[in-house]
Amino acid sequence: MTTLSLAAAHALVTEALVRCGTLAPAARSVARALVGAEADGLKGHGLSRVASYAAQVRAGKVVGDAAVAVTRPRPGLLAVDAAHGFAYPALDAVLEQLPAITRDQGVAAAGIRRSHHCGAAGRPVEALAEAGLLAILFANTPAAMAPWGGSRAVFGTNPLAFACPLPGGAPIVVDLSLSKVARGAIMTARQRNEPIPEGWALDAAGQPTTDPGAALKGTMVPLGDAKGTALALMVELLAAGLTGGRFAAEASSFLDAEGDPPGTGQLVIAIAADAFGPGALARFAELAGSIAAQDGARLPGARRLALRARAEAEGLTVPDALVAEIEALRA
Repeated sequence: MTTLSLAAAHALVTEALVRCGTLAPAARSVARALVGAEADGLKGHGLSRVASYAAQVRAGKVVGDAAVAVTRPRPGLLAVDAAHGFAYPALDAVLEQLPAITRDQGVAAAGIRRSHHCGAAGRPVEALAEAGLLAILFANTPAAMAPWGGSRAVFGTNPLAFACPLPGGAPIVVDLSLSKVARGAIMTARQRNEPIPEGWALDAAGQPTTDPGAALKGTMVPLGDAKGTALALMVELLAAGLTGGRFAAEASSFLDAEGDPPGTGQLVIAIAADAFGPGALARFAELAGSIAAQDGARLPGARRLALRARAEAEGLTVPDALVAEIEALRA
């Protein structure tokens, strides 16, 4: 295993992506997201993505020099065109412009189209919560789940994330995919030649599998059975139908360099904490306190924050083979 400081990991990823054809500002944005996810323990959205991202830039599936375009079709809305580049620069534009609009309007939303994998969905909403806003993100992803009772994948794993500010403390962050596990966890297991637990995925024949390769060719098991696929439908409508992104079944894979750009979408909704009057922050703290006061209970995100603090202090522990793979990209 290799230990990398966060700064060293960021530089390594940035340089690799630039050498593969990504403009430096976009490469830095991607590196911040991937290194941040790795530090938070979300390895399926972390450094394991670098090689596939680089291959997609080289193939033109991700536009390395994409120029994000932002328009304001209505006072409380941002329309963001990621231009088939990485999602992270488009999300950076949202984080830069949405807070002021939200404080002015009380509630505001940003729709992103022609986008790509948005990684750890909790990170952008956490940033909005740190600016004093409640935030929700919906993202659709390439087809990986069948509707309940069906056999053909028409929904992605479709993550959604929520963050809420707390006075004097870190925000509450809820980040989940609508499959039992994120697809990135299966990708990581395949890279490590490790089996996955039964119950995570089905193979192409619709049978339970512990083979990550077979799982990636099959479908994911939804979170909460039929309820999970109902929520996945909701996310498809909000993140792609509303924004102009491609539906899951129309999108190419985030995992390889084959085909045209995925063109998926994201929707971010932000609400000012004082939108309905003062006192909400105190109420948020009251509920959070009642949870934290119980032995064995913790607020969502507590483990992630602990891992982040450890990574900031001690660096990232990364498999030697993964470091070598990324270093080869920048050579």
